[in-house]
Amino acid sequence: MQTIRKAALGAAALVLSAGPTVAQSIDEQVNALFSSSTGWFVSLIFSPFPGTSFPWIVAWLVVAATIFTVYFGVIQFRAFGHAISLVKGDYSDPNDAGEVSHFQALATALSGTVGLGNIAGVAVAVGIGGPGATFWMILAGLMGMASKFTECTLGVKYRNEYADGTVSGGPMYYITKGFAERGVPGGKILAVLFAIFCILGALGGGNMFQANQAHQQIAGIVGDYPGWITGIIFAGVVFAVIIGGLQSIASVTEKVVPFMGILYVLAALVIILMNVDKVGWAFGQIFEGAFTGLGIAGGFVGALIQGFKRAAFSNEAGVGSAAIAHSAVRTKEPITEGVVSLLEPFIDTVVICTMTALVIIITQQLVIDPATGNYLVENGSIVTASGASGVGLTSAAFGSAFSWFPYVLAVAVILFAFSTMISWSYYGLKAWTYLFGEGKSKEIVFKVIFCIFVVIGAAANLGPVIDFSDAAIFAMAVVNIIGLYVLMPVVKREMISYMERLKSGEIRKFKSH
Repeated sequence: MQTIRKAALGAAALVLSAGPTVAQSIDEQVNALFSSSTGWFVSLIFSPFPGTSFPWIVAWLVVAATIFTVYFGVIQFRAFGHAISLVKGDYSDPNDAGEVSHFQALATALSGTVGLGNIAGVAVAVGIGGPGATFWMILAGLMGMASKFTECTLGVKYRNEYADGTVSGGPMYYITKGFAERGVPGGKILAVLFAIFCILGALGGGNMFQANQAHQQIAGIVGDYPGWITGIIFAGVVFAVIIGGLQSIASVTEKVVPFMGILYVLAALVIILMNVDKVGWAFGQIFEGAFTGLGIAGGFVGALIQGFKRAAFSNEAGVGSAAIAHSAVRTKEPITEGVVSLLEPFIDTVVICTMTALVIIITQQLVIDPATGNYLVENGSIVTASGASGVGLTSAAFGSAFSWFPYVLAVAVILFAFSTMISWSYYGLKAWTYLFGEGKSKEIVFKVIFCIFVVIGAAANLGPVIDFSDAAIFAMAVVNIIGLYVLMPVVKREMISYMERLKSGEIRKFKSH
């Protein structure tokens, strides 16, 4: 979701420029005040290593994913087939504790990650890092599967189960309980920190930014109009869904996510098949560019940085957000949801992001400078035949085959924004109830606050607020991964026990197809 933050906020500024001077002045004062008080935090989270453009937070996520991949014996490949069986419901017992099925939990978590990063983020990666960035994006996605496996197993193992059938889980619970169980101090402090960051991230990056971007897409088609109108409509629809709790959210996401995902993937497939003679060449560009840079500034290091950054920002593996959604699954075996969750980065990054990259590489001619033989770069991005960049590059790529697809893309962006908002409302709610306690009235308070922020996000230019909330989301990863390192031996014990029982036939299919 971070990938088009600046472009979206620039568009929002243009919208606001038509408004009253006084309102603009107040908005600028608010922005300046907030920026001056929170800028240090944003800079800290997203600052690069000295002498590079590689943010340390991305390295933090990628190193963790690598460690988990090795520690669990490349579980993402060994358990892939079993993950499919679990999603199909082959081992699902409806009498197990939990609120949603494996498929619904996966759809809810995917709705929080599959979105604008897949559409615009890939275009940014290819535009700055060249085709080779796709290779590193895929690799980061494959390794991120192990991070999701680890956090979602812990989410189920240490969740709270209540008498009314509802559950609460996520990093704040497994850090608190798991640290206490292992005699490691500081669990409560880390859990509270995670919950605070999660609430801030949910209200900002998971809410206001999504509403703001959706309004820009709609205004781009129907013409300029006040953002608060979009905000009120979105807030009403979002409130109608989230007031019903996770089961209501899951029933929506299990329909919306597959629909928008299939629509997007089918369009990409059609374009790829129309240009099937160029697919081999495109993959050649991806592999060659991954290690040579193909003339990109920074060479293969530049391609690597862009690929890893976009993958980390797209699938959020290691952030801990998905563990909150997966914790609500109906199961008595924590490892099963860890296995299911490893499909998430695969679908999000390996499948959808790769298809977007192929469409862009095949249809959008990257301009070569005849004097140097390198890609022609202006303002930090490769010049394309269409002259587009960012989300416009993806739109132009699909539009080159289907003149009407930019309108479909606008619908997809709106659906992506909507599904992301309702998923992050649940993440924020669980962090809220962890801090302030369970109860319907406390839940209603948060849901109302969340919907108010939908309107604010659509109506205002909140650049510093969005930057801060994005930083809060990745600050969640700092806390969460510390917890994962401490508790990964617990996950390994669960994994070995489950796999042995599965192999011996002790764990049987609950239903046959």
